[in-house]
Amino acid sequence: MKFDIQLLLLAMAPVFLAFVAGELWHLRRQRRLSLYDWRDSVCSACLGLLHQGADKLAWVLVLPLYAWIYQQHRLFQFSDSWLSFLLLFIGQDFLYYWFHRVSHRVRWLWAAHSVHHSSTRMNFTTAFRQSLMYPLAGMWAFWLPLAWLGFPPEQVVGVVLLNLAFQFFVHTQACPKLGWLEYVLNTPSIHRGHHAKNPRYIDHNYAGVLVVWDRLFGTYVEESADDPCDYGTVKPVNSFNPLWVSVVEWRDMLREAWRAPNWKDRWTVLFGPPEAAEAAAARWR
Repeated sequence: MKFDIQLLLLAMAPVFLAFVAGELWHLRRQRRLSLYDWRDSVCSACLGLLHQGADKLAWVLVLPLYAWIYQQHRLFQFSDSWLSFLLLFIGQDFLYYWFHRVSHRVRWLWAAHSVHHSSTRMNFTTAFRQSLMYPLAGMWAFWLPLAWLGFPPEQVVGVVLLNLAFQFFVHTQACPKLGWLEYVLNTPSIHRGHHAKNPRYIDHNYAGVLVVWDRLFGTYVEESADDPCDYGTVKPVNSFNPLWVSVVEWRDMLREAWRAPNWKDRWTVLFGPPEAAEAAAARWR
């Protein structure tokens, strides 16, 4: 299985735009256009473009490391087959679950990932809202085990893109629950819960494609009509400036680490859970 990454991105771009247009048309008919805010959507689109630029640069820098691990230290030699592709897809989705979970529980990664959660809207354009700081946070390191196992780096990159492309389609309020698929796949209902800041939903539903990981590791929660999703972050950004949205959590984190009175608190601020970092910083503010 070989992937032309640029062709994949070019092919998906008009599909994404068509779904945005379709969602707008659907919401207009339902008189629910308030689910969109053009300022929020433009900010998300700009963040997506910034992310793409940073991501391309990061892959240029880290692919030699992937290639070295694959060429010199791989454990297995996988054939170029659909079975090996399936194994790679499942393996990457498993690693994505842990990347996503760690991104919510370690502030260094949350500083990047919080960008994606900063929107108070939930629609297809929210999927574009990604962080240009992911390379600095270390997202690329989570896929290194795949090269070590024996999957070619270009295939690893391709499957990462496929996983992220799938996730575009779960960022919507226009789709109800999907029956038995809720037990297998990440769905719009499941992902709405993930984006909500209600106490019931926080730090749940980390799935990329397969929700079985959430069910297996105890992080699944069902969307409930009795507790409607309230979107955004507990600490709101309150800005539509994509550059500010990209760096504000990094600024807060580094400033708090600089002001920390000891190394224990400094470590907590940088690498502890976000709520522990907030509690530590509150002691000396």
